Amino acid sequence: MSIGTLNESPLHAALKARYLAAGGRAEVALDGFVADVVQDGVVYEIQTGSFSGLQRKLLALAERGPLVLVHPIARRKTLVKLPEDEAGPSAATESRSEAGRPDGSREPVRRRSPRRGHLSHIVRELVYIPAVLRHPNFQLEVLLTEEEEVRAYDARKRRGRGGWRVLERRLIAVQDRLRLGTPTDLYDLLPAAPPEPFTTRDLATALRQPLAIGQKLAYCLHKGGVAEVCGKQGNAICYRAVAAE
Repeated sequence: MSIGTLNESPLHAALKARYLAAGGRAEVALDGFVADVVQDGVVYEIQTGSFSGLQRKLLALAERGPLVLVHPIARRKTLVKLPEDEAGPSAATESRSEAGRPDGSREPVRRRSPRRGHLSHIVRELVYIPAVLRHPNFQLEVLLTEEEEVRAYDARKRRGRGGWRVLERRLIAVQDRLRLGTPTDLYDLLPAAPPEPFTTRDLATALRQPLAIGQKLAYCLHKGGVAEVCGKQGNAICYRAVAAE
């Protein structure tokens, strides 16, 4: 087992296998970093968590040649809560009402999460690397997935009051994907071109997403050099689209 797979999650391993299906090499050392997959000269870096702290590695790999960052967003998620004997002794303090299991049951509890991911949610992570999208060798592939999220009860969470801890995520299916190659491609997240000028609320309304998503998208467009501030409407900053530099 290589050092890159020692603590690999099931979700990461499943996605890596998909990109290895057409050939290539896994866990390749490049300039002090380990690339997940290298295929026909293209590096595929799979990131299932936050992009925070990732910019240095991405810029270094992009300087070498073509780089695709792969990130999954769960459109559908099934929560799987383990029974006490599998979750560990700390689960014994959990209330039966929270667990949702009849006394004595050893079966995991499964339920569908009400939260549904959207392609536009990628901006929650892009705010950490807005400049990387401008690199000519960089592309981002966003995958909309169906997943299982396995949880165990941990009495130490929330300052000893207890809570559910995520153990792992499992890939069930990839339902959709979007490839972003330039900052201009961020406009493809919208169902139609925004009005001119537009505000963060206009973006959120077009996406049918919370205002925070519109704010983060505007930030990425601005930092990507494809939107500029052009005034205000009341307290709201107005933007307009510009050609990429």
